[in-house]
Amino acid sequence: MDHATPARFLAAHEATATVPVFPALLLPSPPRDGCAARLHKQLLPPRPGLRVSVIIPAKDEAANLPATLAALAAQTDTQGRPMAPDSYEVIVLANNCQDATAAVVRGQAQRFPGLVLHVAELCLPGKMAHVGRARRLLMDEACARLEQVGSSAGIIASTDADTRVVPTWLAAIQTEIAAGADAVGGRILTEADEYGQPGIESLQRIQTRDAAYHLLCARLEDQLDPVLTDRWPRHHQHFGASLALTAQAYRQVGGLPEVRFLEDEALCQALHRHDLTLRHSPWVQVVTSARRDGRVEVGLSWQLREWLRMSQQQREPHVEDPAQLARRWRLRCQLRAYWASGATNQHAAIAARLHVPAAELVRKAWQAPTFGTLWEWALENAPGLQVSWLPLSRALLALPRLIRANLRSVEVPPEVSAFPVNRGDRWSAVVR
Repeated sequence: MDHATPARFLAAHEATATVPVFPALLLPSPPRDGCAARLHKQLLPPRPGLRVSVIIPAKDEAANLPATLAALAAQTDTQGRPMAPDSYEVIVLANNCQDATAAVVRGQAQRFPGLVLHVAELCLPGKMAHVGRARRLLMDEACARLEQVGSSAGIIASTDADTRVVPTWLAAIQTEIAAGADAVGGRILTEADEYGQPGIESLQRIQTRDAAYHLLCARLEDQLDPVLTDRWPRHHQHFGASLALTAQAYRQVGGLPEVRFLEDEALCQALHRHDLTLRHSPWVQVVTSARRDGRVEVGLSWQLREWLRMSQQQREPHVEDPAQLARRWRLRCQLRAYWASGATNQHAAIAARLHVPAAELVRKAWQAPTFGTLWEWALENAPGLQVSWLPLSRALLALPRLIRANLRSVEVPPEVSAFPVNRGDRWSAVVR
């Protein structure tokens, strides 16, 4: 398997849970089941000034949580002033733990008395003992708490127990939400550790090149199908270590899909299905562990293991062909304009480009309550949107040429050159 990326699981394995689309209605709050009720009973009521509820699922994370919670206790606004302590809270769910995770959280609550910190303990049974269930329980509770204090526009923010957020993490999320985003995916950087261990340099080289590929793809996608609330500079990540959305958006999509892994991807698919906006903000940043013995079946730790195995076998990862991605994004832009126009013209030309019958396109466009549902159908059924794979090195050679070829006649906005270049992302020169 050369396709070492969690994205390859999306079509056939996890992250495929769907919910009905009701764009004009908010789904009612579901009743609490046994686990949710036990979680709820262990928490103090929310404070009246609550605006952001931060959730952290944790399984045997006693060693990592002190740094995670210290970073959350040190949150400031964009001017460096401490955030109002009652404006945000942190809820840790210690699920199926065999260490002192909960006790460590209680100790950190004493260390940081200004941090509104809650901890609950659960033993999730059998097939429900996975991160998707734990994060769903937390997000449901966070949403209910925000609604309880009358803050449906409040924010549910997710991070992980082995992750440290930057001091302005919450402030940057709030800024992006205030600018019109329904959800925000933050930039996730990994710790540069384990130097000197066998294969680590090769692994880091693959990780750096993979980051360059995805960031260059994000630049090209913005050129070909720009989204007002997610313009360049932007990135490509929307994972549980740094993912936030409004309580209103969470209710609208019906909550986090409860899958064993890639639950964050499934949630973002639901956002797109409902035509809700997802901002990939370069100013919302976290640093996460580079461990390879993670707590989930498929995630960063799994990806690092796959890359390390490839480097040891002297094999190169394969990625989606950027030239074919460019065609897909152009067609998405055209299809969106067609759907927005009421599907009254251009159907024959667009159907030909998608390689689908024109009558079927017209029928699906009329039936689709959102563009996201139409696009989801097109991805599954239109041969013209299929994308093949090629070696990562070839993709990295092709991307700068594609970006230069598709630069618009107007000047590149000055903020592009101001995009923060972080450790491992040495690619900005080829973008220009």
